[in-house]
Amino acid sequence: MDPNAQILDTPSPSRRGLLLAAAGSAAVGSVLPLASPFPASAAAPAPALPAEAETAAGPVSPEEALRRLAAGNRRWRTYGQEHPHESAFIRMRLTRAQRPFAIVLGCVDSRVPPELVFDQGLGDLLTVRSAGEVLDEAVLGSVAFGVLELEIPLLLVLGHQSCGAVGAAVRAEETGEPLPAHIQYLADQIRPSIDHTQQGEARIDATVDAHARRTRDRLVAEPDIARRMAAGKLAVVAARYGLRDQRVRTLA
Repeated sequence: MDPNAQILDTPSPSRRGLLLAAAGSAAVGSVLPLASPFPASAAAPAPALPAEAETAAGPVSPEEALRRLAAGNRRWRTYGQEHPHESAFIRMRLTRAQRPFAIVLGCVDSRVPPELVFDQGLGDLLTVRSAGEVLDEAVLGSVAFGVLELEIPLLLVLGHQSCGAVGAAVRAEETGEPLPAHIQYLADQIRPSIDHTQQGEARIDATVDAHARRTRDRLVAEPDIARRMAAGKLAVVAARYGLRDQRVRTLA
């Protein structure tokens, strides 16, 4: 065994027996209560908010917002992260209001958290995540909140390499086998984006890009979003994140 490998905590046989006995003693359908790991006494006193503290001004244009994302991704992929906007002062300032400069509509994949990928902090991004960036009413409403209520100037649709939702949709179409439960809904939404000019893994890879573009185009067709774009107050951009090089590339 590799001495450097990290091993998750596995119960010993006797410990496992205790756990099984405890589980068996619970009534069917009941939920075992969990003790809170955050005792109230552990909370640190909040620092006083300076009188001059106000909300961040935010960028003045969609172009500046996109430059901020590009700069943050550069820091991330070159291991120069700054982890900005985490101080006590910023935390208190954000109790007054929020002024995020970009909306990122991304996938739920645990390897692509937007705040890390773009090296942003508290109050910087409004993130909306669904498997495969699939749109539904909840996702559209969340995006609309950022565009209309917070007047955020940039909406970025972020697909990514090796997307499991896209892969499942492609394989389901090829085999004709239904997917379990609500996962079939995701596949149905992604299916129109499948690139039939490619085969195998290349088809999945091409569909990732095609689906990000299609999602962008569907958002652009929303009347409220289109009006803000026409006024020069909003840009909607499709992009792709590479797991291997950690680079975000915009898609035409």
